[in-house]
Amino acid sequence: MIYVITLSFVVVLLVSITVYKFTQVKTQTDFMVAGRKLSWPVLVFTLLSSWIGAGSLLGGSENAYNHGFAALWQPAGGWLGLLLIAAIAGRARHFAQFTVPDLLEARYDSTTRVLATIAIVISYVIITSYQFIGGGDILHLIFPSVSRDTGLWIMAAFVIFFTAMAGMASIAYLDLVIGSVVTCTVIVAVPVLLHRVGGWSVVRASLPATHFQILGDYDWHGALGLMLPTTLLLIGNQGMYQKFFSAKSESDARKSVIGWIVGTVTLETLLIVLAVVSSSKLHTEHPREILALTAKQALPSLLGAILLGGVFAKVISTANNFLFSPSTNLIHDVYQRFINKNASPVRIMVVSRLIVVFLGLFAVLQAAQFQSVLKASLYAYTVYGAAVTPSVMAVFFWRRSNTAGAVSSIVLGTVVTVGWQLFQKYGSPEIQAVIGNVDAVYPALAASVASLIVVSLLTPPPSSQQLAALETS
Repeated sequence: MIYVITLSFVVVLLVSITVYKFTQVKTQTDFMVAGRKLSWPVLVFTLLSSWIGAGSLLGGSENAYNHGFAALWQPAGGWLGLLLIAAIAGRARHFAQFTVPDLLEARYDSTTRVLATIAIVISYVIITSYQFIGGGDILHLIFPSVSRDTGLWIMAAFVIFFTAMAGMASIAYLDLVIGSVVTCTVIVAVPVLLHRVGGWSVVRASLPATHFQILGDYDWHGALGLMLPTTLLLIGNQGMYQKFFSAKSESDARKSVIGWIVGTVTLETLLIVLAVVSSSKLHTEHPREILALTAKQALPSLLGAILLGGVFAKVISTANNFLFSPSTNLIHDVYQRFINKNASPVRIMVVSRLIVVFLGLFAVLQAAQFQSVLKASLYAYTVYGAAVTPSVMAVFFWRRSNTAGAVSSIVLGTVVTVGWQLFQKYGSPEIQAVIGNVDAVYPALAASVASLIVVSLLTPPPSSQQLAALETS
């Protein structure tokens, strides 16, 4: 009963915040970037909550259940990316636009805007889809009479409602509440769980020795295959740039990264620890559910209920962010840019909300394609990371990159990632024998970076106007 009460409280709280923020949304700037009024403490928690969702809570836990502490290779990719982000957060806020394609068009041209939008929509809809899967799993555990598929649809309805109502204003303040509650709960839960299972010596004795080794049962190739997609997604992550665009100032954007680094390293490490300790006592045919099972079966009822409610809210939060981002792309980078340049503010808001609904329903259909949240997350990270991230990083770090190089990089990154996955799944036995064990991130990233460099060097350099577009004042 306490789980039902806690989950109901979470939903009521989220609805209340969303409805309140809905009354404050008057313009496109309010909807897309919260009026550019977010202070750094709010930014810290919205960055933390949008980054740590089902990919960490379900995919990372699935990996920790199966492979132990080697699962840390996946979040470590994000930690590496954060070090790069610290150098560009202030410059991103100085640009003060709405989307990553805005940034790419300013530095390159409208073609890169459209191609980046396509890659973002593909990858972010996939990421949203497995948030729905995670939410459906949690609802099934709390309400056994609700099937996982029905729970998925209920979760999708929550997310579409929260996202369409108030946009970034709603998302940021939902994240503030969710991020702080989950962080505090996990910090308390780890020592409590460790005590209840009998201590660290019992955990060590109950699990294979590989669970406590740096690589575990991975080789270096496999470990880097976990790390690289996460690094690439984080440093090019449009949701992150939108948060920076929403900051009150460049100083707030820079300060938020410091808090984000501390929070991310702490929370992701503790989540892996929680999953490993739980796996010493709990066993399941659905490893992605290990944290939810821990909350329900291995922790004191009240603490477990708060953790389960927090995990559910975190999945909603991440789904909000990754549904919101491609929606803003389609309205801002396609509809306003190419279809209706003179659309009224009222029409823009209506179309924005309709696009949220459409992409949300499309994400539900995509959810049926994935059995493993971990595999789905790595695929989505690679689509975005290989296609978009190299060109985004070149905006900040390589003045010689040009339009032709960026276009070739985005196209090849997308095509190689999608094609590689299709050949691995549907190719002939001979093809599968050659590429079956090679992660798509390696050929996709190599093709994307090589084409960016080679084509840029073989074609005329960017104009002075393009280079000036992102210069800080």
